[in-house]
Amino acid sequence: MREKGELKFIGVVEVADQEEAKVRIFTEFCDALKGIVSFSHVIILYWFHLRDNEKERSVLQVVPRRHTKNVKVGVFACRSPSRPNPIGVCVVKLVKVEGCTLTVKGLDAFEFSPIIDVKPYTPRGDAVPNAYTPEWLSH
Repeated sequence: MREKGELKFIGVVEVADQEEAKVRIFTEFCDALKGIVSFSHVIILYWFHLRDNEKERSVLQVVPRRHTKNVKVGVFACRSPSRPNPIGVCVVKLVKVEGCTLTVKGLDAFEFSPIIDVKPYTPRGDAVPNAYTPEWLSH
């Protein structure tokens, strides 16, 4: 099994504010957006570039922020940006597509975050009926 792979960033977050974000896909990958406008939501995978250092990548357990219960969990059991591979994932509403730029709502990435991938959100494949979460996650 290969221990190393190659990751190509396909774009970058150009604007990230509370209302809308703009994700620019690099020109060489722009053709891959064909048909994306037909979806109401997309999944954005991005790189936590501000956490890409040895210290943050060695974090294995955290107390998740924004939760009422203080419980320490492994980074694979939460959405902490500190993790061995600093990859973020977010389901966002696709507002519009202009050329190689996606305007989206709900992106939790920062400006200049590199984009790893864009995938269409499909309710049949992505929504899981009867899914459950641990009690500490409920508010």
